[in-house]
Amino acid sequence: MSKRTAVQTFRREHDRFWALTAHPELNLFAAGHDNGLIVFKLERERPAYALHQNNLFYIKDKYLRVHDYANGQDAAVLSVRRSGSQFVQPRSLSYNPAERAVLITSTVDGGTYELYNLPKDFSGEARESSSDGKRGTGNAAIFIARNRFAVLEKASQNISIRDLQNNSTKSFKTPSVVNEIFYAGTGQLLLSTPTSVILFDIQQRRIISEVTTPPVKYVVWSADMSHVALLSKHTITIATKSLEQTCLIHETIRIKSATWDDSGILIYSTLNHIKYTLTQGDNGIIRTLEQPIYLTRVKGKNVYCLDREGKTCTIPIDPTEYRFKLALVKRNYDEVLQIIRNSNLVGQSIIAYLQKKGYPEIALHFVREDKTRFELAIECGNLEVGLETAKVMDRKEHWTKLAQEALRQGNHQIVEMCYQRIKNVDRLSFLYLITGSTDKLSKMLMIAEKRGDAMSRFHNTLFLGNVEERVRLLREVGQAPLAYMTAKTHGLDEIAEDILQEAGLTPEDVADLPTHGTLLVPPRPLMRAHDSNWPQLAVSRSYFEGAFTGDMEGVAPVTPMIASEPEPQVDQWGMDDDFSVPGTEHKPTSLAPVMNDAFDMDGDGGWDMDADLAAELHAETGAIVAEDNGLAVPVAGQSEGEIWCQNSPLAADHVAAGAFESAMQLLNRQVGAVNFEPLKDQFLSIFQASRTALTGNEGMPSIMVPVRRNPDETEQRKALPVLVKSFQSLISKELQEAYKSTTANKLVEACTLFRAILHSLLLTIVTQPSEAEEVLQLVGVCREYILGLSIELSRREIQNDTSAAGIKRTLELAAYFTGVQLQPKHMIISLRTAMTACYKHKNLQSAQTFARRLLELAPPGQAATLARQIQQVAERNPRDEIQLDYDQFNSFVVCGISYTPIYRGSPSVQCPYCRTHFKPEYQGNLCTVCDISQIGSTGTGMVVRA
Repeated sequence: MSKRTAVQTFRREHDRFWALTAHPELNLFAAGHDNGLIVFKLERERPAYALHQNNLFYIKDKYLRVHDYANGQDAAVLSVRRSGSQFVQPRSLSYNPAERAVLITSTVDGGTYELYNLPKDFSGEARESSSDGKRGTGNAAIFIARNRFAVLEKASQNISIRDLQNNSTKSFKTPSVVNEIFYAGTGQLLLSTPTSVILFDIQQRRIISEVTTPPVKYVVWSADMSHVALLSKHTITIATKSLEQTCLIHETIRIKSATWDDSGILIYSTLNHIKYTLTQGDNGIIRTLEQPIYLTRVKGKNVYCLDREGKTCTIPIDPTEYRFKLALVKRNYDEVLQIIRNSNLVGQSIIAYLQKKGYPEIALHFVREDKTRFELAIECGNLEVGLETAKVMDRKEHWTKLAQEALRQGNHQIVEMCYQRIKNVDRLSFLYLITGSTDKLSKMLMIAEKRGDAMSRFHNTLFLGNVEERVRLLREVGQAPLAYMTAKTHGLDEIAEDILQEAGLTPEDVADLPTHGTLLVPPRPLMRAHDSNWPQLAVSRSYFEGAFTGDMEGVAPVTPMIASEPEPQVDQWGMDDDFSVPGTEHKPTSLAPVMNDAFDMDGDGGWDMDADLAAELHAETGAIVAEDNGLAVPVAGQSEGEIWCQNSPLAADHVAAGAFESAMQLLNRQVGAVNFEPLKDQFLSIFQASRTALTGNEGMPSIMVPVRRNPDETEQRKALPVLVKSFQSLISKELQEAYKSTTANKLVEACTLFRAILHSLLLTIVTQPSEAEEVLQLVGVCREYILGLSIELSRREIQNDTSAAGIKRTLELAAYFTGVQLQPKHMIISLRTAMTACYKHKNLQSAQTFARRLLELAPPGQAATLARQIQQVAERNPRDEIQLDYDQFNSFVVCGISYTPIYRGSPSVQCPYCRTHFKPEYQGNLCTVCDISQIGSTGTGMVVRA
């Protein structure tokens, strides 16, 4: 009034305002117009505040005040009124404890912020701040580090980072339209957009994560910064520090404020309630409010807050309910029991909560009303309490429910009582039938006769197999034809004649009776179970059952033991790095082509593993867990696949058992296998071949029966799956086919066949030590052929390159091809290729060397003649026109990727399976020879012997 300036204006273009009134207590006004009314307030009532430890910083009456929760003192520290302009209630306050500074943001002049330094001592008179404030334009300002704060300018969608002198150090554009910014830890910001909240890294200027929410007005962090509450107008989104949403709370009225309890529970206020929510979404009401408040802190049984007048106040609350729920969620049963005993926690909401969370036995402890006790007893299977309350209420629906639950548990004595109470004679008769109680069935027959219930009499005669009574009943109800057929079928000829006489018929009149009738007589019960209930598992009382009855011995929660399967210990074996394959006199199997001499298979024998320990530990651990839980569980038998896995360390046996993952782990430990895609078909074929299907009844699935390789073995620890892959078949068929493809110059096909043999050897099982040695030897043969043929294929790809580098590389590859160990007839081919290529390009010295080696192998006549001619020519001028990276006098191996020599003494890495050498820079790559293992990884060695 004194300045004659408008504070606020509300305008409706086509309506006239006729009435205006003020609320007697609140800062609210109502104005009536032509079509209704509006309710408004003149200024913002929410005080700007910030909490640090025990100090609450807030603004009241144009002063920044500090309230100390430890001693209750409240003092004005700083004046925040601006000269020459009207005071507007600030929107936010950010406190920097390291520098004792505050940032105050208001809506004056389209959005401004002011930075103030606080005095070291809060006692004394409030200090004027006209010369101390550092101002700037911005819609939001918060501290993000000890000496930095961030300012948002909504108009330009720009965020600037400033120091404590209010100088801008950096600025950047927002990743999307941002309405508010909030603190999210050092160097990070929470950006509130119209549809989400973004976690933004200031240094890297990138979005870390994002969660979808309505527009967020306020953000409240837990004490340890592990969870954050995002407050919107009607919703609260609780998320982790990385913005992974844990729950979403929706309210029908406005949410005003929130704060975190020391135990990690969010306490929040609406217009007329104080409520709570757990991080997983369980929520409830703590108390009602007369006036809206703004929560600042929760400690014990008190809520500290600010009211709309900016006064600090304390409101007592009862935290029992949410502490009880939190203890249940955390399975802290000791605290749950203490709360139950020391508090009067009652009400339908807590009972419903316990039912929902699966604790009806606890809810049963709170309830005294019979109907609710009965429902809870049925839910938790407490037949004693259910029977007790059913007797008190004595209603048909309750007896029916109790009968269903008792029947589910096998307590047919209670079922019998329930059926008797509700006079359900049909179910009662059937119960007596399945329990073998023929005496009571006879009584039910007499009762049905007295009641005049013909159908019940008929059913009971069927259950009892009482043919005479059944015939008599049919005659009484006028079913003479059925009575005659029943008597005649069951051999009651005299009664059948009487029926015919009553009907005035003779046996000739009914000569068309069926001749193959079946006696309708129930089987005689072998075991009568009406004197005892069906057997049940003996289960110890739960923690709460023992606690409520005062017997706490042996009911403490048990952490179940989990026995880890011991890793198989294997002996590491080596492999001769020499590429030569010596001859042998071993005759049963041969790695050589059928027309050549066989190989000698000398070397170390295979090794076995003791797999009995795993089975013993499994049995012992299972017994401990069952004993500790007080549960007399019948010992479950192991499946055939589990037995196979326990009895064998071989990957092939694990594949046959269906344990593909453990098979992969074994191959990884043994040969460093990392690529299992080439083994997929073999895994599936071995698994399918180790089972046979027995056809069942029509419409029923077949029964899968595992096939053992030792079916006569009765001891479970020696059971093993059938051998699917045959090592003899690999040598006699697959290996010979690969040799034939090599001879026929089908190099790509030959490489594929040799590589397939390598893959099959991983899943091949042999029984003799000599065969185990042959497996290792065959791995070396396949390696040499794959490497040599790959070198030759690479040479053929560049043989038309006429450049100097191309010719040099072609001759080098031809020379390297002669360095791999092949069968003699294939070695002749590689030497002829190298000799011819070197001779054509005037490398006569190298050609002479290859010719000499070729003649040592006694080649066929034409090849020998050509070699001698080249040798004679080369002797006249033994020199090379092109210098090659090939030293015939220095032993070397060829790198499996670069196809370059690795001379003796040079560093190299190997494939742990096929033992191919590679240069060190290829460590970690996939082996190009076996296509299975990782180059340079370690392996304990391939295990193939059972």
